[in-house]
Amino acid sequence: MAENIIVYGLVSSGVYALLAVGFSLIFGVARIVNLSHTAFYMLAAYLIYSLTSSAGLNLYLSIIIAIVTVTVVGTISYKLLIARVRQHEATTLIVTIAIAVIIQEAILKGFGGQPQGVPKLISGSMEIFGVTVLNQQLLTLGVVILLLLATWFFLMKTKSGVAIRSTAQDREVANLMGINVPRMEMLTMAISVGLAAVAGALVAPLFLLTPGMWAHPLVMVLAIVILGGLGSLQGSVIGAIILGFAENLVIFLAPSGAFLKTSVALTIMLIVILIRPEGLFGIRFEEERG
Repeated sequence: MAENIIVYGLVSSGVYALLAVGFSLIFGVARIVNLSHTAFYMLAAYLIYSLTSSAGLNLYLSIIIAIVTVTVVGTISYKLLIARVRQHEATTLIVTIAIAVIIQEAILKGFGGQPQGVPKLISGSMEIFGVTVLNQQLLTLGVVILLLLATWFFLMKTKSGVAIRSTAQDREVANLMGINVPRMEMLTMAISVGLAAVAGALVAPLFLLTPGMWAHPLVMVLAIVILGGLGSLQGSVIGAIILGFAENLVIFLAPSGAFLKTSVALTIMLIVILIRPEGLFGIRFEEERG
């Protein structure tokens, strides 16, 4: 039992970490709580299904096309819709949730409500510590680790990454230093949606697809970033690990655990809000300084 919790906890934590890092990244730079974030994750998964089943394309090519397409769609939606209202927090929340609902309704109209499946990238399984682990799960975990490391390297070691971090730390100073802040916001949105699209591509072969599959990950991402600290990438990863394992503990150990997993995440989120509102690794932004 413990081995199953570890294996499935690692996979869940990895996928949540990709989603949470992207969510925190766009918040840190543009101060946007993007409630449509996991809808792009769902859109990528359905695009892969459509391209493989209807268009008959190769699975690997379908994944590349889906990730690029979703990244472009997400960036355009930011440019045309979100960026125009980003100064108004309530309006931004409404616009982003509207984008998510539009994506959901489009998928429901196009594919119906029946669960759909995507072929696995690699078949077979292996036994690790007495637990049968799908090769697809191992691939998912490996890709997650590589992407998180690549994101860290980009942010820490490249000129654009330094500009993004400078913008997140203080927008006004970054602007005075000659950094093109709107361009950095667009780039950050592209990275954020791209990470969500990759997460969708990774889970598509592991789970059945449904038009409502974006809702639970959104709740988990919100709980993760509140636990880790909104805007903190380190907190997002650690929060994802904590809640990913907590979710699987509930699923494997509690009666009807699959129905309680969302409640556990929400309970942890509420406790953190009451005890430490800034989260484990909360950061302060320039508008909060004295």
